[in-house]
Formats: sequence, structure tokens, C-alpha cells
Amino acid sequence: MLKSHDELIEELSQSLTEQNYNPVVVANHRLYARRFLDYLAERDMPVALVTPSQVDQYFRHAVHCFHSRYGRPPSSRWHGVPRTAICKLLRLAQGTWPPVAEIAPDTALRHAICREYGAWMRDERGLADETIDARLREARRFLDWYFGRRGADDLSAMAVRDIDHYMDMRAIGLRRISLAGSAAWLRSLLRYLHQSGRVPTDLSAQVIGPMLYAYEDIPSTLDRSQIDIVLEATRKDRSPRGLRDHAILQMLAIYGLRQSEICSLRLDDIDWRAESLRIRHTKTNSCSYMPLLTPVGDAVLDYLRLGRPQVESREVFIRSLAPYTRMTNLYGMVKRRLAAAGVTPVGKRGPHVFRHARAVELLRASVPQKIIGDVLGHRSTESTNAYLKLATEDLRAVALDVPGSEVLS
Repeated sequence: MLKSHDELIEELSQSLTEQNYNPVVVANHRLYARRFLDYLAERDMPVALVTPSQVDQYFRHAVHCFHSRYGRPPSSRWHGVPRTAICKLLRLAQGTWPPVAEIAPDTALRHAICREYGAWMRDERGLADETIDARLREARRFLDWYFGRRGADDLSAMAVRDIDHYMDMRAIGLRRISLAGSAAWLRSLLRYLHQSGRVPTDLSAQVIGPMLYAYEDIPSTLDRSQIDIVLEATRKDRSPRGLRDHAILQMLAIYGLRQSEICSLRLDDIDWRAESLRIRHTKTNSCSYMPLLTPVGDAVLDYLRLGRPQVESREVFIRSLAPYTRMTNLYGMVKRRLAAAGVTPVGKRGPHVFRHARAVELLRASVPQKIIGDVLGHRSTESTNAYLKLATEDLRAVALDVPGSEVLS
């Protein structure tokens, strides 16, 4: 049964209200949706059959109207909120939006390969979703390049020269470390293509990437004084967002957790009576238990009592703006908090700088590498070796004299 325009507007309003959107935002969405529906009605376009090209046509019309009214074009960000409102409206009217694009016959094979390759990595290799996504991006890039260049309908004729030409193309504009990553992901794809019988020869060994030296890059990090400055500056922000960010930064600074481990932390993972935390290590698919230390416990409790939105989601940390869903990325938050505190680390400025700092603190406290690896959720002690580069001054202090270096009299 087709819904009337008024019914769609009311359903949109109810949906936004249930997601705890601000009443002003709800009113604006209603306004933008109504204008779009009026535009469709004037042209006798059924909302259930609207296509992306017709939405683009509407915005060209809206820009023309804006220019006629104000004598100037709108700003580059003007389209943002109206487009969001229209997409939500069309999702209610059509069930899915944007509509699923039909797969052209000439791309069906590469879509099937990527779908099967993704399932293989997930089911057979047990890789994390982030790793699968990264490898699939490289797989799509390679397959698009190969089929576009060869015009073939299968992979049986793939040869070493194809691999060399592709890597030469990928090398343009990439740093050595990025190109090395692309090479590693391509090897993974080629091993799968051979294993699945699509390529008769295993060409993975023919992928030549740049030479990288062990531990050649020094990770970004913070010293304890910088961490204290960031924590203190964030602690003073008593807004719901400030309470959340302070709790997250405490967990980063004290436990050195990964971004995904914090974002996936659930209310059930906090045992207040036993004062412990259950951490799901995404890279190793294992769990570990850590003591719920007082600074972390107090910060999380403040957030749960005074800052966390009232939502059904069981994840601890929730977005501060509607729709109130679990957080999936901490990079922007950490970058903003570092800037607000006037702290400028050398190199990257994401959540990993706190992880690196925690590793260095443990190394300087003479904690064995095996225990450091367990705390950080490393699969092997080799993963912990990268952090030794950050403690060079400490290593110099315990350097031994070179045998035979004594001055003979």
C-alpha cells in the first residue's frame, strides 16, 4: 500500500524523535522533506519510483531557486542537511536507499570473486573485519585493472608480467610502506585465486614489493607530562561529550587499548563488584581481564550517570549526537582533544599514540616483554619489539662496554 505524503512526513518525524534527534533538527528535516515532496507532486513523480538522478535534478532546481532569491549561490555545505533528510524520507518510502545498483554482466565475475574471497578470509582465516575490508579494497582495484586491461572473462591467462605491470602502476605516488602493504594484500588475493582454482599457477611469490627494514619507523608517542595535560584539559569539560571523551582517554592512557577494543566494550564487560574489565582483543579474537583501576572506574561511572544517552545499545561509548549509536572511530576525538590541550606529538595524532606511550612506560618499568604483549593483546612478543625503538634513551643507559675497548697503559 502506497503511503501518502503526509503519512511519510509523520513517519519520518516519528523515526527521528525515537532516535532522540533534537526537536529543531526534526522540524528542519520535516521542512526539507516537504519541499522535496511538493517538487515531486508538481511534476507528477511518484515518490516510490524516485531515482538518484531525479534527486540530483531536484538539487539543481533548488540551487537555481536559491540563487534567484538571494542573488548568490549557496555555500558548499548547503546541500548537507537537505540531502540527509531526503535520503531518510526515501528510505521510508522505498525500503532501501540508495537503491542497490544492478551488476553489469561484465562486472559480475569480479563481484563474485570479491564476495567469495571475503567469505574465505572471514571463515577460513578468521581475519578481523578491518583487515578484510583493506584487502578487499586492493582486490577490487586489482581486478578492475586486470579485466579493464585484458578484457578477459576469466583469470586463467594471468601471468607474471601482469603482476609486474600492476605493481609499477601502484608504485606511482605511494610511499614505500604503503606500497609494501599493497603488495602483501595482493599476495593474499593471488594465493586465494590459485587455491580456488581460478588461476592455475600460484603467482603470489612473484609480487615484488619494496624492502622494509625491521622497526625502521619510530611510532608516534607522548610522554607522561603530555598525557597528564590532555587528561586534565578534558576532565574540565563536564559536558556529556567531555565526560565520554575523558573516560575514553583514561582507558587509552592506562590500558593502552586499541580503538576497536574500546568501541566494542559493552556494559556487560564491566564487573563493578569484582572491579574488573573484560577486553575483547579484535586482532587475536581472544579476551583478557584487567583490573578496573580507580581513575578509569570513576571516569566511566561519571559518563554512565551524567553523559551517556538513554539508548538500548549495550556498548558503553555512544555518539554524542543523534542518531545515538555506538562509536566506531576515535581518531577525530583524540585529535581534537590533543589540539585543545595544546599537545602536538610528532607524527600521527590518533589513539595509537596513547598505546605507544603505555608500552614505553611498561618497558621503562622493566616489565617483561611477554607481560607487555599480554596487556596490549599482542599475538607474539615480536609485535612488542616495535615499541623498543621508543625507549632508546633507556637502552643507552644500560649499554655494556664493548669488550677490548679498555685503554692499555
